Amino acid sequence: MTTTALLLFCACSALCGNLALAQRSFSIDYQNNCFEKDGQPFQYISGSIHYSRIPRYYWQDRLMKMYMTGLNAIQVYVPWNFHEPVQGVHNFTGDRDLEHFLDLTNQTGLLVILRPGPYICAEWEMGGLPSWLLKKKNILLRSADTDYLQAVGAWFAVLLPKLKPWLYINGGNIITVQVENEYGSYFACDYNYMRHLRTLFRFFLGEDVVLFTTDGNTDKEMTCGTLQGLYATVDFGTDTNITEAFKRQRHFEPMGPLVNSEFYTGWLDHWGDKHAAVDAKAVSKVLGEMLTLGANVNMYMFEGGTNFGYWNGADHDKRFRSVVTSYDYDAPLSEAGDPTEKLLAIRDIIAQFRDIPAGPVPPATPKFAYGFVTLKKVGNVSEFLKIFSPSGPVKSKDPLTFEEMKQPYGYMLYRTTLPRNLSEPTPLISPLNGVHDRAYVSVNGVYQGFLERDTTLVINVTGNHGDTMDLLLENMGRVNFGSKINDYKGLLSSLNLGKDALTDWKIYSLNIDGAIAEGWPHLQSSKSGPTYRREPSVGPAFYTGTLQPNGLNWDTFLKLHEWTKGQVWINGVNLGRYWPARGPQQTLFVPGPLLSTTLPNTITVLELEQAPPQLRVLFMDRPHLNITANKL
Repeated sequence: MTTTALLLFCACSALCGNLALAQRSFSIDYQNNCFEKDGQPFQYISGSIHYSRIPRYYWQDRLMKMYMTGLNAIQVYVPWNFHEPVQGVHNFTGDRDLEHFLDLTNQTGLLVILRPGPYICAEWEMGGLPSWLLKKKNILLRSADTDYLQAVGAWFAVLLPKLKPWLYINGGNIITVQVENEYGSYFACDYNYMRHLRTLFRFFLGEDVVLFTTDGNTDKEMTCGTLQGLYATVDFGTDTNITEAFKRQRHFEPMGPLVNSEFYTGWLDHWGDKHAAVDAKAVSKVLGEMLTLGANVNMYMFEGGTNFGYWNGADHDKRFRSVVTSYDYDAPLSEAGDPTEKLLAIRDIIAQFRDIPAGPVPPATPKFAYGFVTLKKVGNVSEFLKIFSPSGPVKSKDPLTFEEMKQPYGYMLYRTTLPRNLSEPTPLISPLNGVHDRAYVSVNGVYQGFLERDTTLVINVTGNHGDTMDLLLENMGRVNFGSKINDYKGLLSSLNLGKDALTDWKIYSLNIDGAIAEGWPHLQSSKSGPTYRREPSVGPAFYTGTLQPNGLNWDTFLKLHEWTKGQVWINGVNLGRYWPARGPQQTLFVPGPLLSTTLPNTITVLELEQAPPQLRVLFMDRPHLNITANKL
């Protein structure tokens, strides 16, 4: 080919590419009350999936199952705190590789409805907002507060340029982008804040992308959550009158597509509640009715996944209620990504409205019951402060919060001494309900009991003048919804011992996850390592054991029968919280690829209250999510 011919070929190729890109469009057709994709009417049937709750190695499996169910889109949140846990330090690698997730979605043939925050709710820690925002004590989150807007602007300056190439109009697969989330449910009702967000999205993403809002099905929520220039959508479940719900959307959007952005296939669980369930027949019936109306529907959730580590959120209406580790949500795909009867019922409905991809939905991943593993006691938490807090304690007359100590999640230890002899059991009191969220109290290493936010504000302790009193403080997840999302953790106020106010604290910020990820206690040498004991104990202590390899790394479920409450790590990975004594969740999902087929698999348990007489755990081939043992 001559140089001239080659140049002509390249020019023609570039022109054809530009023409193809120019033909890509996604917009709202107000005249015909629908979305328009590439000049044709378009109706999406979507499902919510959270990459932050599913290990990266299972993303493709879950997306393919959604595609084979008949969905043509997925909806996904971007949790700010998942990507910027420390201010100015961003992480988009591994399980946080958002662009890889978008690429897999695109390869699978699914469009994306993106909900990038800054606030997402999602029963996620602090609704996705990073806890470092709380270093300004009087900050008004989700408002035009200058410090909050500055932080949001800096975050969007990092996030949104990454997303712009993935917009459908730019050759990607993102068709719509949400601005904020259910803002009408928040007390602030700050239109200047919403205008500021609209300006940011337009600046970074351009004028052509479809921006929308989502709000609950009430006039108040729709009034405070909507803004001119942002397409208003609603959310509701099977217990709502469809005609009335879409009539309310029509009040705010007289023309354009009908959209239910969150059609609830299930619901969340709190510790102490029964496992939520929504009838599959009701879901499929209402879905069919909405699709018959021509509505665009996103099913929340299609797969919920798992609140690994400390990522669960909490609610606070009458009292603080922490969300469980499992985010199974009674969704069409289970926590482990398995197709359910609900999924098959939904697939049958979708088949009435669009062509379903040929072939069956991919099967469930294989499960295996590895059986019992016996553990040994490593020691009490207080024995390992030099390992978990190598820099030592911070000394303070009054207690400091997690936020003041710059520790976002997990556990901190507060230490003081008894100011006098306690000849009789003496009340230790949280007079201002300042324990956020649970404090496990020991005197000279002897466990005394716990204080719990909103419910247990007094316990009796004994001891002598000068005895060491430790309080291991557990952050059980920040409030993710409502007016109380400024949820500070730790000891927010002083404690009283009888009539004495306790002062002069030593506060240890504990990096337990870091130590375990580096191999503690399993890689400690015999000289410096712990001396294992077989006896159980009362109070916060560590236990460890080994699951021997058998050539399989299939998914499994870890049951801590007769254990009380705590945290579990396998091969250095934090699986999340367990609390079988309260329920309903009794097992923790263990993704198979986390297990080694050739090397011993290390199990580390932090039991906070009472270990069982038999120090063993059980690996099962099925979950137990619905046994409420101690409802409050």
